[in-house]
Amino acid sequence: MKKIMTGLVAAFSIAAMTTPVEAAKTYPSRNITNVVVWSAGGGTDTVNRVISAEMAKVLDVDINVTNKPGGVAGSLGMSYVNQRKGDGYTLVGLSESCVTAGVMGGWDQRMNVWHSFIVGGSPDLISVSASSDIKSLDDLVAASKKAPGKITAGAGGAGSIHHLNLLAFMKGTNADVRFIPYPGSAPAQTAAVTGEVTLVITSLAEQQQLIRAGKLRPLAMLTDSSFDLPGVGTIPSAFTSYPSLSEHLPISQAIGLAVRADAPEEVKAKLDDAFAKAMASDTVKEWAAKNFYSLSGKSGKAAAEEFDKLESLFAWTLQDLGSAKVSPAKLGIPKP
Repeated sequence: MKKIMTGLVAAFSIAAMTTPVEAAKTYPSRNITNVVVWSAGGGTDTVNRVISAEMAKVLDVDINVTNKPGGVAGSLGMSYVNQRKGDGYTLVGLSESCVTAGVMGGWDQRMNVWHSFIVGGSPDLISVSASSDIKSLDDLVAASKKAPGKITAGAGGAGSIHHLNLLAFMKGTNADVRFIPYPGSAPAQTAAVTGEVTLVITSLAEQQQLIRAGKLRPLAMLTDSSFDLPGVGTIPSAFTSYPSLSEHLPISQAIGLAVRADAPEEVKAKLDDAFAKAMASDTVKEWAAKNFYSLSGKSGKAAAEEFDKLESLFAWTLQDLGSAKVSPAKLGIPKP
């Protein structure tokens, strides 16, 4: 018994001597978890599974991707990760939509609590079910004015980029549309296909397979130029018929992942390196080309600067559109 107790004491002594700094030097020594704040099957989820798989090859550990949707603008998942240890073993898969969590009342933090990595993004568009009687954007706007509040629109949760695009679309066209929030793009698109909602606003990367399969009918890109989708044809720009949309659009995606900003510098440096190598891989480049993603590759300071700009733009746009729950000024978010 004495020998056993001596062994236990020695083991505990060694463990106690392993400081956070020493642990950071051997990072990662076990598998990592990436908690995506949106539902499975959506754009943020897909991007995180692709980039995590490539980063795992560099770090020589598994990066297990899980989903924790809910709250406001991804606040449930972000809050969960923010409460974990800042040791680099729990990452958060996020998107530009998360920058509105504060002004939408989801949490009281800003995006500077994260050390971020931006993979890239894909432009948003408006689509309806292929079986819908609505054939064009003009038809949609006219139908919404004829039956105010009867036309329903599906998108990610309140404060998401897709919700923001919907608000800007409504203001720029005077369309009267009722917003139905979903925990992510995938369920919102399914709702449009089945007729549960009239229209859906998500990204081209997320919709393209449903469009090609003849399940969704694209009406317009929420960008200042049209888009030629191979095998489908030209999707017109909404700006052509409604130039006033340029007041708030277009807005770009910034999908990626992050670790707590207070993680050890050694940990952040290793994640920076793994991310850069993953972004340079043929797998990521080929995936992006096939799925209409523009790649970014920003991390650290560069990513922080981009998220600061998006946080400012999104927060004050929501304030201008009358949809912010909390004043950006109260959260210390400067005007763009």
